[in-house]
Amino acid sequence: MPMLADPSQRYLPFNPVPFPNRTWPDKVHKKAPIWLSTDLRDGNQSLANPMTNQQKTRFFRHLVQIGFKEIEVSYPAASDTDFNFCQDLQKNGEVPDDVWIQVLTPARADLIKRTFEAVAGLKHVIIHMYNATSCLFREVVFNNDREETVKLASDHTRLVRELAEQYAVSHGTSFRFEYSPETFSQTETEYAVEVCEAVKKVWLAGEKSVWADGRKEERIIFNLPATVEVATPNCFADQVSLTALELADIKAAAELGVLAGADRIEGTVLGNGERTGNVDLVTLGLNCYSQGIPPHLDFSDMFSIIDTVTECTGLPVHPRHPYAGELVFTAFSGSHQDAIKKGFEAQISREKAGDKHWSLPYLPIDPADVGCTYEAVIRVNSQSGKGGIAYIVKSALALDLPRRMQISFYKVVQDQSETTGKEMTSKDITTAFRQTYHLGGSIYDGRLVLKSFVTVDIRSATPSAIVTPSLSPDRSRSHSRVASLTGAIVEASPDRSLDANLPSASKRLTAKILVDGKVHEIAGEGNGPLSSFLDALQGDLGITLSVREYTEHAVGAGSDVKAATYVELIPPNVDAKDKTKGGYWGVGVDADITASGLKAIISAANGYLGQSIIESLENA
Repeated sequence: MPMLADPSQRYLPFNPVPFPNRTWPDKVHKKAPIWLSTDLRDGNQSLANPMTNQQKTRFFRHLVQIGFKEIEVSYPAASDTDFNFCQDLQKNGEVPDDVWIQVLTPARADLIKRTFEAVAGLKHVIIHMYNATSCLFREVVFNNDREETVKLASDHTRLVRELAEQYAVSHGTSFRFEYSPETFSQTETEYAVEVCEAVKKVWLAGEKSVWADGRKEERIIFNLPATVEVATPNCFADQVSLTALELADIKAAAELGVLAGADRIEGTVLGNGERTGNVDLVTLGLNCYSQGIPPHLDFSDMFSIIDTVTECTGLPVHPRHPYAGELVFTAFSGSHQDAIKKGFEAQISREKAGDKHWSLPYLPIDPADVGCTYEAVIRVNSQSGKGGIAYIVKSALALDLPRRMQISFYKVVQDQSETTGKEMTSKDITTAFRQTYHLGGSIYDGRLVLKSFVTVDIRSATPSAIVTPSLSPDRSRSHSRVASLTGAIVEASPDRSLDANLPSASKRLTAKILVDGKVHEIAGEGNGPLSSFLDALQGDLGITLSVREYTEHAVGAGSDVKAATYVELIPPNVDAKDKTKGGYWGVGVDADITASGLKAIISAANGYLGQSIIESLENA
């Protein structure tokens, strides 16, 4: 049957409770609520293939590790498996002294008695009893009127009280009592209060202690469940708030319910449960955390939590699940990536200035706080921008690319992504960078490879440097020159290069380079090493290029510092001032700043050459 054009013919809207004096919308969270995990009970009963006791034990241990102090472990009267699990927890000493075990039972005498038998010997136990109270269940399911439903709840509360008093003495167990008017969200609010008041009166009327040490326990937990979502959250918050005004005791609900007066939340880790699931305690706990409120739950190792949940339940975690999904901290969009990249840079600057507060676009918490790496924050596909790609290169290779080089390399990555139709991983991007700019070892070499060079001051005819790249002849000298950069980016104007900042004495450079695998010696002159090298490439190989842009920065610190140099070279037919017409970018990294500059020129020259024939060698 197709959807109705007018659904009001079949479905009635929820009728909200009038509540003109509500105050909960003006409240804010100031502390974390009490958390109860029901993964092993409600979460388990919702599975097509329920957990084995071995799996439940593993899950229980992880819940304790996270920090849960109240854990609902089973519905003991439902099956021997659930009954035996309670017994195993006690026999094997699995329950820490500060953890309360909660068990569920319906308001039926035989099942309540079986439940007490299951928990005999455990130190701290919460008996959670329920019966449905909504009009639909009263009339259709149980054929009870209002008075009969109240009597059902109060009579069985009396039985729970009597058994708790007995077992406190005979087995040394301390008990608390929780009552759930099941289908609370569909129950008339004033009637739900009436049922809860009757239950409270019976529970507090007991004369003997339900605690092993004889203390009087006045605590009763009222769990107000949205068993079926029938209205918007604000309506549910109104119901909780109205109930809280009448019952000066503990309630359980979700976030708006807490604002409305509850101080305890029952849910599951990552939201598993009947029908649409339970409220996710990871989401709520980390929501508190993001507001600077300690949740008293430790989600530092999110990946191990996900492993436990998925392996024990057989259910996957959605890649967009809040805080836990594989893609939840990930940005593919170019504008988002650019904002995150700038956010990280601003965060580092603030932290250096002493401000440790986290404030990044699109990231409400630091992914590292839940065990995620920053590599997963920015991922690249055909929709991504230059900022995200530059962030990955900087994170993986410590190279802070000039803006126009970012644009140039972005086109390389975008072409590859569009060709494959797939996401480009961090490894894919760094490999593409190395291949494009011939950086990172012999496997990435281009047609031209710098092997060694000598620079000579022509006026004195004294060698000023004899260098095999990456092996500086005078490490203290090269280190001091690189360290003087202090990590800052220095840009030359279009008609200047590094040489313009060096002494004006004429230089002569002789270099040995591989050209298509064969060693060639080239030589040139200029006012510094870079112009001399470009002169050598032109004079001996017929490769005519000039520097349009030059940038450098330090990589690393101390004795391991290196220089990273970026150059953009242009052929004679390109106007140096017209930056709309792209040149050829190159990058070089070396402990010697001169060597890094020459490597950058070789890198860019390789891009210019491509597969073109070097005519001067062909004619030789």
